[in-house]
Amino acid sequence: QVPLVESGGGLAQAGGSLRLSCAASGRPDSTYDMGWFRRASGKEREFVAAINWNGGATNYADSVKGRFTIYRDNAKNTMSLQMNSLKPEDTAVYFCAARPMGPLYLTQGYQYWGQGTQVIVSS
Repeated sequence: QVPLVESGGGLAQAGGSLRLSCAASGRPDSTYDMGWFRRASGKEREFVAAINWNGGATNYADSVKGRFTIYRDNAKNTMSLQMNSLKPEDTAVYFCAARPMGPLYLTQGYQYWGQGTQVIVSS
């Protein structure tokens, strides 16, 4: 009921930048927490970043803190992840996700997922 579509993935060199976007359609997502997760080849899915329903709070994984910034624009039903100072370890498929609003320190409970967009960072 909350379809999500990611875009903006691609190739980057270490130290470079990419901006990922997530668009919601069908229903507004302004009352939902939004997050980004990623899954590297052969690894478990891991939390990357989250932003609460009104954009007033964020949460970041330690591995990306200071390098990635999450944004949302409820008027446009979009969310973005600005990724700077990329590292080869950031290579993964990145997924946009949504859940009913809750405590942002919790990284569980995301019910809606996009199809994923590939990010490849080379040395």
